[in-house]
Amino acid sequence: MRLINILILIATFLCMEAIAWLAHKYIMHGFGWYLHRDHHQKNISSFFEKNDYFFLIFAIPGIIGLFVGLQNNFNYFFWIGLGITFYGIAYFFVHDIFIHQRFKIFRNTDSVYLRAIRKGHKMHHKYLDKYEGESFGMLWVPLKYFREAFKYSAK
Repeated sequence: MRLINILILIATFLCMEAIAWLAHKYIMHGFGWYLHRDHHQKNISSFFEKNDYFFLIFAIPGIIGLFVGLQNNFNYFFWIGLGITFYGIAYFFVHDIFIHQRFKIFRNTDSVYLRAIRKGHKMHHKYLDKYEGESFGMLWVPLKYFREAFKYSAK
């Protein structure tokens, strides 16, 4: 594996955080609110939410990149698709399992970073409509939540 391929994969993964932030703020809290609403307003008793369709929608570019890259001797499209896919896997573990506890594992942590992520997301969910909000990212959290998590760990 060439270094450039690893760099493409890492750069794609990092860019996905910015893309996810923008998509969350302007699509999910915009014209896609119809699908995202049930994620903020828990009035369903099902394990699945309409919001879960976004997981499928955002998987499509990764699948296309992997497919095109495989057809072209593992060219850069493959590594872009793999970066998108790895971000999707990270999103599933951090957002769905760790933060929202859709599976009751990874409940407690001593990590300042993970507590800051959880707090930032909790603050995001205090808003129940699409017009207000903060902390739209997943892995990049505003500094104020790091400070708060650090104070908590110092006790």
